[in-house]
Order: sequence, then structure tokens, then C-alpha cells
Amino acid sequence: MVKLAAAVIAVLATSASAFVHHPAPHVLRGEVALGAEKGAKRKLALKTLRRAAGAVGTVALVTAAVPPAAFAAKKAAEVVEVVEVVDNTKELIIAAGVVAAGAAAAALKFSGGSQSQSQDFLEASPFWDQSAVPVNVYKNKAPFTGKVVSTKRIVGPKATGETCHIVIDHKGDFPYWEGQSWGVIPPGVREKDSKPHSVRLYSIASSRYGDDMSGKTGSLCVRRANYWCPELKADDPAKKGICSNFLCDTKAGDEVMMTGPAGKVMLMPEEDPNTDYIMVATGTGIAPYRGFVRRLFVEDTPAAKAYKGQAWLFLGVANSDALLYDDEWQEVKEKYPDQFRLDYALSREQENKKGGKMYIQDKVGEYSDEIFSKLDNGAHIYFCGLKGMMPGIQDMLKEVTAAKGIEYDEWLKGLKKKKQWHVEVY
Repeated sequence: MVKLAAAVIAVLATSASAFVHHPAPHVLRGEVALGAEKGAKRKLALKTLRRAAGAVGTVALVTAAVPPAAFAAKKAAEVVEVVEVVDNTKELIIAAGVVAAGAAAAALKFSGGSQSQSQDFLEASPFWDQSAVPVNVYKNKAPFTGKVVSTKRIVGPKATGETCHIVIDHKGDFPYWEGQSWGVIPPGVREKDSKPHSVRLYSIASSRYGDDMSGKTGSLCVRRANYWCPELKADDPAKKGICSNFLCDTKAGDEVMMTGPAGKVMLMPEEDPNTDYIMVATGTGIAPYRGFVRRLFVEDTPAAKAYKGQAWLFLGVANSDALLYDDEWQEVKEKYPDQFRLDYALSREQENKKGGKMYIQDKVGEYSDEIFSKLDNGAHIYFCGLKGMMPGIQDMLKEVTAAKGIEYDEWLKGLKKKKQWHVEVY
């Protein structure tokens, strides 16, 4: 009987997509002779169906907190209850089977649990239209309260400092686009005047769908800011970063006061799917590019289906232990070797061509000819990280343009005019 019930559910799953259109279990009944009788066999059938419907209903609720899946799970339980008072077991097995299959189909379709299903419920129409990008929906005087889902250290023991990946639940009420930032207001007040702390901006490190594709979460990549006192030969807690330490110390369930989303300068121009993206980051400046890469290569979105260009990521950190999201980059690189390129600048482990430390400008400079060619052909270049990265980048670019007989200021002015130049540093 267990095998029989499972077989019925598997067969009926092929038509489960019709489930959400039928609100009552009685319309799902069919006439299939299963040979079940009253008594022990019937009880076994009911027990089996209760487990099957309950299990699949639970999966639907856990993986897809959306009305169709919740509805399907609820009906799965209701059908089993109806079974208790109806004698025709053959009809009830079919009903429970279709309901359970419907719950599973709804869960897969709406939760992003299957890469074969469409993931497009947060798209503009067409998907590249930026006329309705949300900006400053929540402000300082009326912030949004998010809830931490998880906080995880994402660097090795030899990294210079601690960096955490923080997932925040916004219940779908705080939409954003890749490349935007969230403002965070740390709790408490300032010591100098007892006023609330000011907002700190953090680039969002996930796509608009969040890490779980629910569209109800977003992620931040935060490095804990500590001040090392040479006199004390220890961290000075009086000078530590208020907001970064608050975020890195959060635990699941903690509340975070948020503003935004902020900014449009780092958005991707998706209208031309052949556009190349050159992404340059130091440290946590990697955050917006994680959203870019997930949108272009990981998710089953219209943007990913359309994209035919190349995304080239440069990341500068101190050493291998300080690399951020390397496992994700390597997976994308393996799957899309022609469309995704990756280069690291490890200042304490690599040397530049002059025998000095390898900084981000040195690594980018190694490919200057190719990068300039891409920019001439319409590529967009992005810079994100500590503001101290830009002088080195600009000096390198000035050397390259001089060697090519190009006037740097005019060249840069042209990129900005065509909106190919994107900078967000802090």
C-alpha cells in the first residue's frame, strides 16, 4: 500500500500545476480502482497519505512562504481529515496525491528551489527598465526594522581583520536592486551629544532576490573596524567602529534599523546583453559585484538568460585567507569560463612587475591594453572599496594613457559622459 500511494502521487505530480486553480478537494477526485478495502488496509492507506501530504506540505511551507504553496499545504492536511469520514478510499488517495503533488509543485515554482523554473517575480517590464528603481523608500526619521537571519565570519584565521556575511530578513517590504546600498543606524546614542548615531551605508551583497531567492532577504558584507593602539599594544575599544562591530556581533533574531535603498551609480545597464562589465574591488568593496555575478550567472532570471557579455572581476586583499566569496567565484568560473574572469591582487603574497607588493592597481595595469580595448567597445568599469584605492588606480591609468598618447582627462570625461565609469568608495 505504501508503494501504491507513492506511485499515485508520482503519477499525479505531472498534472499538479493545475492544482492552484481548484480550491476544493472534491473536484480532484478520479475513478481509479486501487483495490483498497475497509479495515486494516484502509487504515494503512490513511496513515501513508497523512505522512505524504504532511511531509510535502511542510516542505512547501518551509521553502516557499508564498500563498500558493501555503494554500496547497493546507489543503493537503484537509484532504487527509476528509479521508477519515469517507469510505471510498480510491478517491481519497487520488485527492491527497494531487494535493501533495500540487504543494510540491507550488513550492518549487515559487521558492526558487528549482533552477528549471522561472525566477522573475521581482523584475521590471522589460527587465532592464530602470525607471522605477526604488530609492530612499525608508528615511532616517522613519527607518525600516529588519531582522537578522544569520551572521557568519567568512575569512580565514590569517586574514587581516574579521569580515562577516550578514543576512537580513525584510519580509519583502524593502526592495532594492543590485548595486544599491542599505543604510544602517546602530543602536544607542553618541557619547558627545547623546543624539542617535548617524546612518552608515553598506553596499548590498546579494541580488534583489536575496541569497535564498525568496525576495524577502538581503545580505551585507561587513568588516569589523577596530583601532590598534601602538601605545597600548592592543585594540582600543573607545575607537572601534560603532556600526561595523554592532553588525558583526548580531545574532539571529536581532533587529536592525535600516534606511534606503540608496544610490544608482553602481547599477548595471542591462538593456544591451552584450555589455562587458569590469569590476574592481578592495576588501568589502566586493559586495555589489556578488549581486552582479549572482544575477548574471547563478539565478534563472531574464537578465541571466539574456546575458552574452563578459564579466571580469578584480579583487585586492592582503592574503589568501582574506579572500571573500572565493568558493562562489570559482564555481561560476568553472561553469562560465568564457564569460567570467577572475583576478586577485594579494599584497602580502604576490609581487608586481617592479618587485613590490601587488596592489589592485598593479593587477589591473597588467591587463591595461585589453581593458582599454573593452572600454573603447562600450564596456562599463566599476570601482568599489576604500577611497584610498582610487589615487593608485588613477596614477596607473594616467601612465597608460600617456603611453598610448591619450589625454587622460579627456579620456575620463568621455567615459563619464557615456556613463561607463562607476565609482563608489568610502
